Amino acid sequence: MSKTATIRARVEPALKNKAENVFSKLGLTTTQAITLFYKQVELRNGLPFEIAIPNETTHRTFENTDAGRDLVICENIDDMFSKLDI
Repeated sequence: MSKTATIRARVEPALKNKAENVFSKLGLTTTQAITLFYKQVELRNGLPFEIAIPNETTHRTFENTDAGRDLVICENIDDMFSKLDI
């Protein structure tokens, strides 16, 4: 099957660069990554990942952590497990 369809999209330059760096690390071109995404959409008959709107608790948690509030800082993995009672 020949590849003759074109996709055009406008995205923020920083997002484009970050995504293309990830593609490069995975050994993919942008075209291959987009084709992979489209193929997964076709196979799953929907998006290949969950989409959800954060609830109020999650939204509040995002705001707090972005502001540096209510954070638990761990010195190392043992400290983290201790604080988690694991």
